[in-house]
Amino acid sequence: MGKITAAKRSTNTSAALFRDICDLQPPAGTVAFWWMGQSGFVIKVAGRIIYLDVFFSALRGRRVPGFIKPECVTHADIICGTHDHIDHIDRAAWPKLAAASPDAYFIIPQFLRPQLLRDMRLSESRLLGLDEHQTVQIGPVTISAIPAAHEFLDRDRKTGLHPWLGYVIQADGWTIYHAGDTCLYEGIQEKIRRYKPDVMLLPINGRDARRLKSGCLGNMTFQEAADLAGHLKPGIVAPIHYDMFEFNAADPRHFIDYLKVKYPRQRSLVFQHGKPVILYKSSTGGVHT
Repeated sequence: MGKITAAKRSTNTSAALFRDICDLQPPAGTVAFWWMGQSGFVIKVAGRIIYLDVFFSALRGRRVPGFIKPECVTHADIICGTHDHIDHIDRAAWPKLAAASPDAYFIIPQFLRPQLLRDMRLSESRLLGLDEHQTVQIGPVTISAIPAAHEFLDRDRKTGLHPWLGYVIQADGWTIYHAGDTCLYEGIQEKIRRYKPDVMLLPINGRDARRLKSGCLGNMTFQEAADLAGHLKPGIVAPIHYDMFEFNAADPRHFIDYLKVKYPRQRSLVFQHGKPVILYKSSTGGVHT
């Protein structure tokens, strides 16, 4: 993976990235991604701007800086968080996002909605909860939920709701699966397969006893993520959730190398921090950069 050094984010850098996101207009039928580190993305599709699992706050030990200040985000249409960990739902940043983008909707697990309404004082009409078999539509964007197993496939005993989710985003002919934080579990392939994703974003940092004992819940290994993609055959797959913390890191080259050997026809890419990637579909249906 190479060494990642913790750099300070300047106001100028934050403003420049904001302008880049505003100025870049993906052609019709394409989708643009900016990777913000860990599982965080800005996605521009169908004329909408989606912030998904973006981690803004300074936190001791993070190796990748926040690339944009939440108060700069005046253009968000949709802000999504897959689960209630700071690097996915950044509680300190979300009220600033709500103020900066007053028309944005927030998508969260329904399990968290009562608590987040109370703790973050967001408007009920803007905070939309999802669980399995539920979908929300915001303009041309449809978002559905797939349960995630963040070490465990947990469900609340009283409500049956899931605290960990992955999201399927559909817009302008694109289907994007962001797995959130998850391990494999029985039935996950079938749940994903029915959506026929064009793009899959999969965590690869793995899990072990040391991390679990310290309270760090695990995810798929790079081999498991590659096998999931190899079996489901998305248009393209990319590894995520491997770069932010030293104790929880992985090397994306292992994922790419394993995929190339075992599933040589499967397209893949490795995002670069803060750099736009535009994906388009060829006439034969393949996904390309």
